Amino acid sequence: MQNYWGIDLGGTKIEGVILTAPSPDAVVIRKRIDTEAHKGYDHIIGQMLRLIDMLKSETGLIPERIGFGTPGTFDPSRQTMKNCNTTVLNGRPMKQDLARLLGVPVEVANDANCFALAEATMGIVPDVVPNYQTVFGVIMGTGVGGGVVLKGRDGAPFVLNGLQGIGGEWGHNILEENGYPCYCGKRGCTEQVISGPALQRYYHQISGEERTMKDIMDRYADGQDLFASQTVNRMLEYFGRAISGIINILDPDAIVLGGGVGNVDLLYTEGVERAKKYVFNSGELSTRFLKPKLGDSAGVFGAALL
Repeated sequence: MQNYWGIDLGGTKIEGVILTAPSPDAVVIRKRIDTEAHKGYDHIIGQMLRLIDMLKSETGLIPERIGFGTPGTFDPSRQTMKNCNTTVLNGRPMKQDLARLLGVPVEVANDANCFALAEATMGIVPDVVPNYQTVFGVIMGTGVGGGVVLKGRDGAPFVLNGLQGIGGEWGHNILEENGYPCYCGKRGCTEQVISGPALQRYYHQISGEERTMKDIMDRYADGQDLFASQTVNRMLEYFGRAISGIINILDPDAIVLGGGVGNVDLLYTEGVERAKKYVFNSGELSTRFLKPKLGDSAGVFGAALL
């Protein structure tokens, strides 16, 4: 019987899972350990191997192949990692190192791609749009990322990684001209406008007060804080502009919104209305905007499905 092994490498935690089938109800085991990224690349590799050994010993199962979700991108041309916020991974041949040390084939994908793949395969998308062809998965939280999932001729979903491994990276398109500097070297990237920290920073700039995103949303709902209203309206407008670019290019059947900011209900109503203004479709928008079903399981489930 084939089992699905997945490892989700995060900045602070590494999670592993074994599934007997591509279903959230088919979990054999899930386990987490600390990443301890401050100890360097070799230690992170060692922690992933340690977690896999724990999964083996506690189940008696042996993997035939393993999928890894990562906080960055695998560069197909250089065969190394890039764009990782766990910076010690950048420039390192992580995929080859893992395959060599484990002795089994491995597949590596960005965590946003894993999120999109999980929701398209065993999450909300099959429930609502079972005959989909294209899904765009959105991460709006500490950062802004995305992943593209297509359905193959055989009906099986797959991640569109792209020639350079950057498929779906809408977070680093310029959204606000001459906006806030981004770590990627540009200014005004989508991530620097509608991520959680960017929205909190904007509120602080106009109000002089530091507040969490939850607090800002609560104050917006109360209707007594003009700065909160300004922050939320700005978020909705820029979300509409940014997501309309994705729709104009991919025209996906469904967009799944994940991450902390993705939990904001207004994105599914007023955010969609803002997008209508910018989509090249005479003011109409049929794309389904969906709330994720798998929660924080999506990343590790998606890794297993790679």
